[in-house]
Order: sequence, then structure tokens, then C-alpha cells
Amino acid sequence: MGKCLGIDFGLKRTGISISDETNKIAFPLKTVKSDSLINEIHNINKTEAIEKIIIGKPYDLKGNLLNIETNIISLVKLLKNKFPNILVNRIDERFTSKIAKQTILDSGIGKMKRRSKENIDKISATLILQSYLKKNNYD
Repeated sequence: MGKCLGIDFGLKRTGISISDETNKIAFPLKTVKSDSLINEIHNINKTEAIEKIIIGKPYDLKGNLLNIETNIISLVKLLKNKFPNILVNRIDERFTSKIAKQTILDSGIGKMKRRSKENIDKISATLILQSYLKKNNYD
């Protein structure tokens, strides 16, 4: 069984998370510049044998898709083309950034690291992936 990647896509930065070998637990991996995301996934796949990529679906509080969804749809098409053996799935990502910020605050880490948007992005990706794993009975 291959691992899963979680993606919290942004126009500038993208958070990436990865599952353990049993696909039960998601871990933050890294935050990358969005324009290098495909290369990063390629490099990760060389060593981790990725089976699925889970990408957040950005809704507002009223259930409307956010404008960035257009970019994410293009990303999904590109991923399916570049990595035909990897399944790409989507999951609601509402509140992940807010929960990530609160998680960082609750962790007690220093003020400078709390302000790091890179940390928020990769923790958001972890929340997206963990939600998917739980919803799909990987836990």
C-alpha cells in the first residue's frame, strides 16, 4: 500500500503532508512555492511511493467555492496528466487554516514560528489529509 499526500494549495505557497505506511496518521512534510509543486511531488514520489494525492476543496461559510478553485481544477488536471498512476481526490477544507493557526498557538512554540505562514500551510495540509484518512476508514 502506498502513502497519501495532502495538499493545501495556495497561489504563492502550498503545504504538503504525508501519511504513514498504514495510511492512519498524517504528518506535516513541507511548504513549497506553488510553481515548484509538480517537481516536489515528483521528488517525493521517488522515495515514498505515493498512491493518492488529497487536495483541499475551498468553500466559504455559505458553501460556495472560492475563486482559487479555478486554479486547483487546473492543478488536478495537471497532476492526473503527470502522475497517471496516482489517484487524485478532493475533500472539503473549510476551517483548516483557522484550526492550523489555533494548533500552532496551542503548541506553545515561539512567536516568530507561530507567525510563519509556511507552518500554517503544512499543518493545514496535514488536517486535510487526516480528515480524508478518517473519513475513508483508514484509521
